[in-house]
Amino acid sequence: MILVDTGPLVALFDPKDNQHRRCRKALQRIREPISTTVPVLTEAFHMLGPNSTGSDRLRDFIEKGGLSVWFFDAAALTHALELMELYADHPMGLADASLIVAAEASGTRKVFTIDRKDFGTYRVQRGHRHFPVEIVS
Repeated sequence: MILVDTGPLVALFDPKDNQHRRCRKALQRIREPISTTVPVLTEAFHMLGPNSTGSDRLRDFIEKGGLSVWFFDAAALTHALELMELYADHPMGLADASLIVAAEASGTRKVFTIDRKDFGTYRVQRGHRHFPVEIVS
């Protein structure tokens, strides 16, 4: 499974976005299921705008099963908030933290993002070890 960040979702569904073509090509190469989190969707819908064509397209994509959604439970939310505190010197928002928590819970390290700077610093914990995120772009 590959987790999808806000940037690619906005770029994929807004043809005016300067990363649109690049993200579409990257999505065409992906052969694994893709998933995201509720905080990422919140950001994406906010950035696309509530009455935009991009927002409508993203909604259709989700409803047709193109993208699954991972939901927080109380423990996952607590862990995301802890990660935000841990990365306070390199501010981590809730959307990014939710992807790291989802990666740990699902056993993946792959994140489709255009945010190489932040995701290049984050680590996914497996037992007592921490591994770099595998950036898909």
